Amino acid sequence: MASLAVGGAPAMTTTAQRVPAAVHAAGAVVWRVSGKHLEVLLVHRPRYDDWSLPKGKLDPGESLPGCAVREVAEETGQPVVLGVPLPGVRYRLDDGRLKVCHYWAARVVEPTHPAVLARGAVPLCDPDEIDDARWLRANLARDLLTRPADRAPLDALVDQWEDGVLDTRAFVVLRHARARKRSAWGGGETDRPLTATGLHDAAGLVSTLAAFGVADVFSSPWERCVATVAPYTSAAQLDVIAVPEITEAANAKRPSGAARTVDRLLAAFRSRRGGDKHAEKVADGAVLCTHRPVLPTVLETLSARAPRRVSALFPTANPYLRTGEMLVAHVLPRHRRGVRVHAVERRRPSD
Repeated sequence: MASLAVGGAPAMTTTAQRVPAAVHAAGAVVWRVSGKHLEVLLVHRPRYDDWSLPKGKLDPGESLPGCAVREVAEETGQPVVLGVPLPGVRYRLDDGRLKVCHYWAARVVEPTHPAVLARGAVPLCDPDEIDDARWLRANLARDLLTRPADRAPLDALVDQWEDGVLDTRAFVVLRHARARKRSAWGGGETDRPLTATGLHDAAGLVSTLAAFGVADVFSSPWERCVATVAPYTSAAQLDVIAVPEITEAANAKRPSGAARTVDRLLAAFRSRRGGDKHAEKVADGAVLCTHRPVLPTVLETLSARAPRRVSALFPTANPYLRTGEMLVAHVLPRHRRGVRVHAVERRRPSD
């Protein structure tokens, strides 16, 4: 980008004059309901003597959602899964760089949750960094937050709770990672494998799928889809549930079968689970791994369950999702109109 020299002549911007790269961080507004009150989790940093939302900078190669759940675990000791994205916070560091903090709503889950198992052990941070983590009613937490900008994600979370749309689950639509080209593969379509890049990206999906609490893994039984979710199922100690209706061949023959299958999987979010067969327990997150030609059927089925402001965000043009890319649909299982899609976001392995 050019700047103006004395006299109005253009001058090239030197390296020293370039705007420093932004620093990205991620965190969460962790929430629970106690009695009739919404509570959130704040942390105290003794170095600055301030109260803030749990957050931190990305590790090299880490995804933003993966960073958010790791930072919450390090700073509070609580294993969480992410819900809807919340407004971010931006401010300047002392060295002039822009810091961008990305936030999600988050809820606490059991340490035995498959998504927590997939992450491995997360040690607590040093007490010199965080010396207290405290649950507070949302209004008291708002007053205690030291940085006024941190109130934006908290206020958004409170608004969603008051509207009854905070308690979502993730339904992830995943396009398989990069596979060998048809022209370069001597076998059949059902066993065409991933490339080295595809295998690398499949491993990189683990932290993001874990961050969104995936506990059920549905996939086309064709090799390139199964291999894409294999690193996650191995880390989370889960089995792949084969869904023959979402192969390329099955969708080409009968798209209505694929659409009904997606509706059936969404309906499972309202299924009864747990020890008390009369007590409804909302299912946890799920991923559905499929092929590019099947994506229009899957996405149209999901979009039909979303309000117009959300359905407008769905991809509508080929290739819909890139290889290894996911669309995270934040689903309301207990909506008065049935299972509804409340929000969506798109994520790559490195995003």
